[in-house]
Amino acid sequence: MRKPAPSGAVLVDGRTLTLEAVERVAFGASCSLARSARQRVGASRRAVVKAAAGGRIVYGVNTGFGHLADVSIPNDQLAELQVNLIRSHAAGTGTPFEEPVVRAILALRANCLARGHSGLRLETLLSMLAMLEAGIVPVVPEKGSVGASGDLAPLAHIALALIGEGDALYRGKTIPARAAWKRARLTPVTLAAKEGIALINGTQVMTAIGTLALLRAERLAIASDIVGAMTLEALKGSHRAFDKRIHDARPQRGQRVSAANLRTILADSPIERGHADCGRVQDAYALRCMPQVHGAARDTFGFVREILTIEINASTDNPMVFAESGDLVSGGNFHGQPVAVALDHLAVATCSLAGISERRIERLLNPALSDLPPFLAKNAGLNSGLMMAHVTAAALVSENKVLAHPASVDTIPTSAGKEDHVSMGVHAARKALSVVENTATVLGIELLAAAQALDFHREHPGRGARAAHRFFRRRVTGMERDRVLAPDIEAARNVVLDPAFRASVEKAAGPLS
Repeated sequence: MRKPAPSGAVLVDGRTLTLEAVERVAFGASCSLARSARQRVGASRRAVVKAAAGGRIVYGVNTGFGHLADVSIPNDQLAELQVNLIRSHAAGTGTPFEEPVVRAILALRANCLARGHSGLRLETLLSMLAMLEAGIVPVVPEKGSVGASGDLAPLAHIALALIGEGDALYRGKTIPARAAWKRARLTPVTLAAKEGIALINGTQVMTAIGTLALLRAERLAIASDIVGAMTLEALKGSHRAFDKRIHDARPQRGQRVSAANLRTILADSPIERGHADCGRVQDAYALRCMPQVHGAARDTFGFVREILTIEINASTDNPMVFAESGDLVSGGNFHGQPVAVALDHLAVATCSLAGISERRIERLLNPALSDLPPFLAKNAGLNSGLMMAHVTAAALVSENKVLAHPASVDTIPTSAGKEDHVSMGVHAARKALSVVENTATVLGIELLAAAQALDFHREHPGRGARAAHRFFRRRVTGMERDRVLAPDIEAARNVVLDPAFRASVEKAAGPLS
């Protein structure tokens, strides 16, 4: 997961964060805390202090947690209670999340805390933002959350680094978190009452992964139109299926957008003019139905965007602090079901982009389905061309089918039955991201094949497809003979995710949606 680091601080106010801003922080931007958020956090903290001083029994402040919620804790042990919570809940396992994911989690948790319903101190929130600014990135194992009382285990690993325990990545090296704080000339946090649970109750892990996955999937939707148009031209497919009248007659939004993109990309095509009177009536669905398939994915991405945009600016704590009334109220906003269901939809929709792309690859490489050389090889037989690239695409498409099984339909009771229905939201998020990454590679392989196929044509494709072909050829040369394909596949994958790829097409053909 690579992207150039952006510039400029992102405002954290608990209300107006965007998905794109989260991505900017993930890849290097710092955060600044809004003045209004400082005021809300201060008021929330005063409500917690007042409740604790008044002798009230308040969950998460002076009680145990989960099944132990009925155990009262003396005032002189409240700070120890919070540290014990973090240590005991830092029970994750598996490969650590990549640095951008952890930075996104930190940004989202800070934004949640900035809403003023969590009850932690302002200085603790500022220390979280200082971690981001200094580049102290907690080491967070990717497995261990069931997505119910928040993403407890992974968020606890982040909180562990915040208090100077556990490990952190700092300037490219994994070192003890306390050493990272020291090298950054900063001081780790000493937790006070309510702060431990305020740091780990929430859906920020699943939401961070889902945000990064969605933004990449949205880029793939555009790439699917561009690469699919290149394939259509290489196979001398008909443009008629993208007639505006057809799609206005079935006004699904995503379908109409995709059809409009294809018309833009294919405009002014010498290839199309050259076979206008060939007599072919219809193309295969993988060509003719691109707007319907790509469009359905787009519409689903729109639904996921709505859910995630709400979630990144939501309070997902327990108990919730309402400073105006002084009430601390237990509820279930930490439950990840809304996000888990959305991210399962994201995985399913993205699968369709990979599936139809693989079918187009088959048509490019199979001489029984085109007038092109077998496997697009020059001197086929001596050379195998892109034969195995298609096998790789097929393997990824089949893997996607396994990953598309929804995580959110599963549940398993934990915490002695107190947490008896869970969302598996991080499972859904991790699977969705894997599907998106696989799909980027499949589209990269189609781009590799479509460009190679267009090299065999004398005529040029439409303006947009021509620009895309030219852009790609500046990065990957055509195949004159067999060579190691892995670097070409990686380079092609990077192209389909590169915003400059879309920009090159728009410069030549006009705006894409």
